[in-house]
Amino acid sequence: MSRRVTIHDVANEAGVSVATVSKAVNGRYGIAVETSRRVMEAVDKLGYASSLVASSMRSRRTGVIGVLVADFEPFSAEILKGVSIALRESEFDLLAYSGSRQRDSTGWERRSLSRLSGTLIDGAIMVTPTVVKASSDIPIVAIDPHAGPADLPTVESDNFGGALLATRHLIQLGHRRVGFVAGRPDLRSSQLREAGYCRALLEAGIPFRQDLVRVGLYLPDTAKESTGSLLSGPERPTAIFAANDLSAIAVIERAASLGLTVPGDLSVVGFDDVPEAARLSTPLTTIRQSMQQLGEEAVGLLLALMEGDQPSEMHIRLPTALVRRATTAPPATAATRATPATA
Repeated sequence: MSRRVTIHDVANEAGVSVATVSKAVNGRYGIAVETSRRVMEAVDKLGYASSLVASSMRSRRTGVIGVLVADFEPFSAEILKGVSIALRESEFDLLAYSGSRQRDSTGWERRSLSRLSGTLIDGAIMVTPTVVKASSDIPIVAIDPHAGPADLPTVESDNFGGALLATRHLIQLGHRRVGFVAGRPDLRSSQLREAGYCRALLEAGIPFRQDLVRVGLYLPDTAKESTGSLLSGPERPTAIFAANDLSAIAVIERAASLGLTVPGDLSVVGFDDVPEAARLSTPLTTIRQSMQQLGEEAVGLLLALMEGDQPSEMHIRLPTALVRRATTAPPATAATRATPATA
């Protein structure tokens, strides 16, 4: 790799001092027009970019918005796309940042903000933060925080309503033994999805059965392992609502390993509508939350705060929708239902 062009390189190319280059680059007085022109020609020729840190020390602005994520996975990737779209016509650059979580995953955003705010970024969007009371000298917006809306401006999806739609869909197809693969118990979004599942059962007069519930933690490997006993039991569910798409895909893979077909022997509904959901050989029926719109709405809130304005809404909840594809169907009759292999 070639080394980074420095202010000294520009000074040598233009035949001026470093101080003169600094004045020209930052548009300060005390430099002749011809000298400024020569310096800027050297800047363009060498491809020099002034340091973000040095720039922020002078003007207290970096022109950069940070998106802080715990991990780069499908949900956060789609949000980043939305943020990028919203910033496309703005003056701001985008910095996606995931800090080290070797010691403790709780409070990762505090560590990230302490490293970035005031020197590298002018504002921050935190995706699924574990805490929202993170002190900072820059504006902050939270997307889908663990504990739900607090003092920070927040953007989230209608998790309860989406889960209600998913479970109702399965019940309307004729399923009565509807299983649920839950997400992380500590997340408000996961709690709301379980609450929506329970409400749909209650509406239909179907008793809640704890033996039809497994915890998948939103992780494919955990979901696959935890549903093994659920799918191989004598009264296995004829349908499963999984709290996210990655878990739903894991359920489908586990069912296949047991000799069960989807949707012939088992109907499956996910949540999120990540790109992979539509690419499966049997495309996944799921609940769509507009992840890119979550990012776009967060940018709108953040830019208003950065301009010193009070947003008209501090807590935004976006609607969810059922996307019917190929993994759901009416339950098979007893005569055609497959017997699962040993888990």
